[in-house]
Amino acid sequence: MRDSCQFYLLPIGGMATTALAGLLVEAGFAVAGVDSALYPPASELLAQLGVPVRLGFDPQALPRVERAVVIGNAVPRSNPEVQEVLARGLPYTSQAACLGELFLASRRTAVVAGTHGKTTTTALLAHVLTQAGLDPTAFIGGVPRGGKPWRLGQGIWAVVEGDEYNTAFFDKGPKFLHYHPIVFLVNNVEYDHADIYPSLDAILAAFRAGVARLGAEGVVVANADDPGAREVASGAKRVLWFGLGESADVRATRWGFEDGFLSAELSLLGEPASVRVPLAGRHNLANVLAVATASLVAGVRPAQLAAALASFSGVRRRLEVLGEAGGVTVVDDFAHHPTAVRLTLEAAAQRFPGRRLVVAFEPRSLTAGRAEFLPAYEQAFQRAQVVVLAPVFHRQRLAPDQLLDRQALVARLREKAVHAVAVEEGEDTLEVVCSLLAPGDVFIAMSSGDFGALPHRVLAALGGKG
Repeated sequence: MRDSCQFYLLPIGGMATTALAGLLVEAGFAVAGVDSALYPPASELLAQLGVPVRLGFDPQALPRVERAVVIGNAVPRSNPEVQEVLARGLPYTSQAACLGELFLASRRTAVVAGTHGKTTTTALLAHVLTQAGLDPTAFIGGVPRGGKPWRLGQGIWAVVEGDEYNTAFFDKGPKFLHYHPIVFLVNNVEYDHADIYPSLDAILAAFRAGVARLGAEGVVVANADDPGAREVASGAKRVLWFGLGESADVRATRWGFEDGFLSAELSLLGEPASVRVPLAGRHNLANVLAVATASLVAGVRPAQLAAALASFSGVRRRLEVLGEAGGVTVVDDFAHHPTAVRLTLEAAAQRFPGRRLVVAFEPRSLTAGRAEFLPAYEQAFQRAQVVVLAPVFHRQRLAPDQLLDRQALVARLREKAVHAVAVEEGEDTLEVVCSLLAPGDVFIAMSSGDFGALPHRVLAALGGKG
């Protein structure tokens, strides 16, 4: 760990803070950080950047910080290093405020917001603007395949994933309020983040606050097919709508899935375009329409859009095939909200037609582990043939009446002819999964965390390279 730095990231191991570190380093700043633990891909990316990272919070080991300590939203005020920062009177800021001030305020920024699909849409929009020669800056909440979650461009445009989660212990507003949008893209709005938002109305209010950040020349790009997006965007001064209906400014007149590509005929403000993108599922059609609409605002021509979409590599942990062994295809996926689970499984059935879908699900987020989502998960998992439910990750932080009843969910799924199993605490999920797999299956691990490297372990257990 160096004795001094310009920015000290506390903590540094999350994807957003890793991406911020990448932007800071490439902009010429000296960066250091700390975390309790570090895992791939963040550990790999930070090593490539040459950023020194200390493991374990130690107030006596704080370096001299010339610009600011960047405090993440997962760190409480009680953290020992935070306490030392406050006691010394060191300058501090949040990840969102730092990003907004240094990299977005002077650019034309497209903020990609919504409950689902933000990462894929952000990565896809950044890819399109890059391929169109606009040289954008980008900040992505996941890792594009073959790439990295940030891009420091010299062009006037920036594309940033707009998280609605709170900013820091000293700033309880959503992160995207710091991002200076010219375009505010709203793909969908549903109830999520039950640990900080008491109701859907509170979520809608947060997104309306994001829309209100637009200046006189700003435009909302909104999904006309989503009730939450319609409600959030309806009061904006200028809205470009995308969707399947004839009233949408950008719409799909026909779409399907063939040869590994989602293909669609689009109407772009009345101009026709044929596109193909190596994605699957109706939710990704919405993502493509969102990107097409925002691209028009940035001046991308239809031919440039079509060429860029066809060359998109996708995002890690979004129906990412890790390999095949023993006749089983092993897939890693980030889906955790019931709607995301349902749409992802619909896309998997489209991508792997006729094959049995065996799903292992870890209710990891504080939303996923809640009792109120049981009916939604029942509906979502009916798209699979076999479902293995791991223990609720944050079960100690939820009251008994708040906790998802996995046994009740198993019983309901079995009534729907889904072979469902709940893994007991202390039981190895790997053993349960492997006992259920057969040649020809597609195994999908779903979690908003690393799931104990389960998909890699399953692949290795089947004889593949995990």
